[in-house]
Amino acid sequence: MGVQTEQEAFTLEEILAAVQSSNRLILWNDEINTFDHVIDCLMKHLQYSEAQAEQIAWKVHTEGKCAVLEGSLTEMEVYRKILKSEGLTVSVE
Repeated sequence: MGVQTEQEAFTLEEILAAVQSSNRLILWNDEINTFDHVIDCLMKHLQYSEAQAEQIAWKVHTEGKCAVLEGSLTEMEVYRKILKSEGLTVSVE
């Protein structure tokens, strides 16, 4: 006696979407870091242009936080540690 199962097919896009869970690196507003330091760190470590980094710094200042990067948990943890070592307040969601 055998058991029959229904075969299921997935596209490459469906498989990649399931495997790649999206995590965000969040930069938080704090009373310690200057705008210049935040902008310099975003340019140095995340390769933002000066204008982009300034926009992010203002968003963090006015809204309290901003997602600055999105990717795998491992990648976000690496960048979290780098920015934390620069004194920035960051987390991964």
